[in-house]
Amino acid sequence: MRAVQYREVGGSPEVVTVPDPEPGPGEILLRVSAAGVCHSDIAVMGWTAEELTFGLPLTLGHEGAGTVEAIGDGVRGVSIGESVAVYGPWGCGACIMCSQGKENYCVRADELGIMPPGLGAPGAIAEYLLVDDARHLVPLGDLDPVANVSLTDAGLTPYHAIKGALPKLVPGSAAVVIGTGGLGHVAIQLLRALTPARVIALDVSAEKLELAREVGAHEVVLSDERAADRVRAMTGGVQAVFDFVGVPPTVATATSVAAAEAEVVIVGIGGGVAQVGFGVIAFDASVRAPYWGTRSELIEVLELARAGVVDVRVETYSLDEAPKAYERLHAGKVNGRAVILPGG
Repeated sequence: MRAVQYREVGGSPEVVTVPDPEPGPGEILLRVSAAGVCHSDIAVMGWTAEELTFGLPLTLGHEGAGTVEAIGDGVRGVSIGESVAVYGPWGCGACIMCSQGKENYCVRADELGIMPPGLGAPGAIAEYLLVDDARHLVPLGDLDPVANVSLTDAGLTPYHAIKGALPKLVPGSAAVVIGTGGLGHVAIQLLRALTPARVIALDVSAEKLELAREVGAHEVVLSDERAADRVRAMTGGVQAVFDFVGVPPTVATATSVAAAEAEVVIVGIGGGVAQVGFGVIAFDASVRAPYWGTRSELIEVLELARAGVVDVRVETYSLDEAPKAYERLHAGKVNGRAVILPGG
């Protein structure tokens, strides 16, 4: 089959031919319908050899959707030809966190060498994807896989981040979204659907700020050295901040605009570190760094899509065009989410 791989440290994604996978006991083979491109992939391709926690080459893509092509012995609960989305943060299925459905926080994944597709295990930017267990599949039903594949991360991750802050987002509250690209533009829609909060969006790009307005932001602010002052002048301090960039300047902005008892949620993996301490951040403010979300939350996100509440803006590319999609993403030119169509 053809696949897009990151093959050597410091290299660029390449379209290659690799052996077709075959499902073993308990495994499911998907014919990939759509696969999302994510900034996390860019981060992985920026790591040094010492920072990599898995071997290369790696087939990229941790957002995947497809149809069930074949199943291994003992598989139950899925049918050949069924359209499914892939729940990405694979865990052991048996530890204290996995038993609560929180495989994103599996306590044994590292010990057992369990890695997500596209982030250690072979990923979805390929003609076929091998899934390790039926519990990592969620039926799509009548949902379009191309329009909704990105919800497996770009929807699930902000949903998980926002869900923990919902008690703070009462009438009269305000929420800030920093970075209005792939995850951020979905977060704005989720905040509008789930809360009465005033939503303020920050980005460095006028194009992305326009997208933020289109998907429901009440106000937009250019994300520069004066952004925190502008937000504080508008609100006096906000009750929740969601930073989908995570570089040092945005993290500093996030903590600076937080009101007393606010939630500051650092989702982006840009290397920024929040300064927390008495007199450094507002009284009783909390800082969290969540990771992905639970399988049940993915089901909830897909239900929101089915209800027409969430609409991911997508740019589509063929498998051969996948390296170009990564170039555009790295240059900040993707407005929304890039989706690869292996069969297109």
